[in-house]
Amino acid sequence: MATEDAVGIGARVCCATRRHCPPSMPLTAYVYPVLLLIASNVFMTFAWYGHLKYKSAPLMTVILVSWGIAFFEYCLQVPGNRLGSAVYSAPQLKGMQEVITLLVFAVFSLTYLGQPLKWNHWAAFALIVAAAFLMFKE
Repeated sequence: MATEDAVGIGARVCCATRRHCPPSMPLTAYVYPVLLLIASNVFMTFAWYGHLKYKSAPLMTVILVSWGIAFFEYCLQVPGNRLGSAVYSAPQLKGMQEVITLLVFAVFSLTYLGQPLKWNHWAAFALIVAAAFLMFKE
């Protein structure tokens, strides 16, 4: 491999970022960012849509509570993207984020809001998943 000659035996280039990575990049480097992004999406979904169950609450209260929830989302999302950037490119992280958002929202819509998704929603989500899949093609 040409990159091994340039940087030393045993080094490899991460496929997503084209940066040089240690020969034994642990699986956790790929998994932890995904878990952090899933957790952050749970908080963000509640911040953005949780108030729909409480339509009689004053708008200013809803905004302040949503900001408070979003703070915890950022506390998970920022490290998730920071850690993820070691093994994923920024477009890959964004594509992954969109798929995670859709999955979290689908569960949230059904279980919390009691609004099941219809066939056309699933079809639209499938197209977004297909688009995100393309982010990982070289």
